[in-house]
This record gives sequence, C-alpha cells and structure tokens, in this order.
Amino acid sequence: MELSEIVAFAFVASLLVMSPGPNGVLIAKTVPTSGRAAGFANVAGFVTGFYLHGAMAILGLSIILVQSATAFSIVKFLGAAYLCWIGVKALVSAWQGIETTGEVKPAERRRTLFKAYIEGLLTNALNPKVSMFYLAAFPQFITLGETTATASFMLVFIHSMINGIWFGAMVLLMSRLTSIARSGNFQRWLKGITGVVFIGFGAKLATYKPNI
Repeated sequence: MELSEIVAFAFVASLLVMSPGPNGVLIAKTVPTSGRAAGFANVAGFVTGFYLHGAMAILGLSIILVQSATAFSIVKFLGAAYLCWIGVKALVSAWQGIETTGEVKPAERRRTLFKAYIEGLLTNALNPKVSMFYLAAFPQFITLGETTATASFMLVFIHSMINGIWFGAMVLLMSRLTSIARSGNFQRWLKGITGVVFIGFGAKLATYKPNI
C-alpha cells in the first residue's frame, strides 16, 4: 500500500471523526456527570466499534448486509431503536429536571466504567455514519487479491487512533469545564439537545436506503 493512499485515508477518516455525531454528544453527556475516566471508557468503546466495522468490511460481511434487504433492515432498525432509546431517556431526564438546586453531584449519577464502555461501543457500532463509511468509502482504499489483511487492519488502526486522539482531547476539555458543565441548567439543556440529536440520528438511520 502506497504512502499516498494511507495519507488520503487518514484525511478522509479525520473528516469523518471530526464531523458532528452521536459519539461527541455521548462524551459531552458522560464527562460532566461521571468523570474523566468514564469519558475515556466511552472512547475505548468507540475504538472497539471501529474494529468491529473494519472486521466486517474486510471479511465481506458488510457486502452481505447491503445485498440482503432483510439482514440490512434488521441491523438498521436495531441501530435506530438504540439511538432513539438513548434520545428518549435524555429527553425524559431533561423534562424531569434536576431535583437539587445546586450542581449535579457526580457520585449520584456516575456510570461504571464498564457501562460507559458499553455505551461507547454500541453508540459507535450502531452509528450510521461509521457504518456507511465502511460500506462505501473503506473499500475504495483496499484491492481484493492485492491488499493484505494486515494492511487493511492498519487502516482500521489509523482510523481508531484518530478517533481516540480527537475524543480523548474532548474528554480533557470537558473535564476542565466541569464547574460549568455540572450546573443544573446546563445539564437540562444538554440532555434536551442530546435527546433531539440521538432521536434525529435514529430517525435518519431508520429511513436510510443504501444506493450502493
């Protein structure tokens, strides 16, 4: 694989990672209430999700999903249901508001690291933006019969590292803004926005029709 191809892939992957999506919203929701460690657990889940997408693309499972209307519909609606479920939970929480008048107490709302990891994994694994990248864009950088599995997974590694660096920086930024981010009003607005964004992504995924 040529260096120019690797650089081109890294550029495209960077644009994908830095564009707004469910991953960034999840980080913004997790860090203020559950801390920096939970945020990094989210990021670890994101990275794992990339390897799942990459493995499916490399092994050809993604092609099966595209060619089989039933299989694609099952995966699509499961992903849409999960994203909408997160959105509804966030909206309900925003509607109920913060019971205390002071700041949100992290100890009362802290996620376990495992739960934060699973949230990150599912959010990225079921992210339609990432799914479509590995269905449509990723195959453009590999050639059947020529590109080795090692080279293909190297691209997945590059993508996951770009994701880890970007969202790791976001975790550090959010942790420095803790005093602001933990205020009750901020949390209500954040949860409301989170709910709308996740439901929007879920609806977008549910109505998506591949043109591949």
